[in-house]
Amino acid sequence: QVQLVESGGGLVQAGGSLRLSCAASGRTFSTYAMGWFRQAPGKERQSVAVISWNGATTVYANSVKGRFTISRDNAKNTLYLQMNSLKPEDTAVYYCAAQLPSDLTWGYWGQGTQVTVSS
Repeated sequence: QVQLVESGGGLVQAGGSLRLSCAASGRTFSTYAMGWFRQAPGKERQSVAVISWNGATTVYANSVKGRFTISRDNAKNTLYLQMNSLKPEDTAVYYCAAQLPSDLTWGYWGQGTQVTVSS
């Protein structure tokens, strides 16, 4: 069982930066691939970035490549998303999730943190 709690969201002007954090409970955090997802009003949830259990592999959505960086600190049981050059279209609720090794589904989710980018 893993519990995930996001923080770091807020209101920022276009071109600004935010860093999201996702604190995980439990001793198995380091065994999970982790991801950041977002959902804007009226839209489907989309994957933003994914990182392997050891941080060696990262994958980004085309819309955030070069602007966002996903990272993790397994010693601190924490996942991060550094967001730079933010755009109004980045406005959404951001969620972190853990991928189950057994079936590769995103089995654990946080409650989400709101990111609002003003133009």
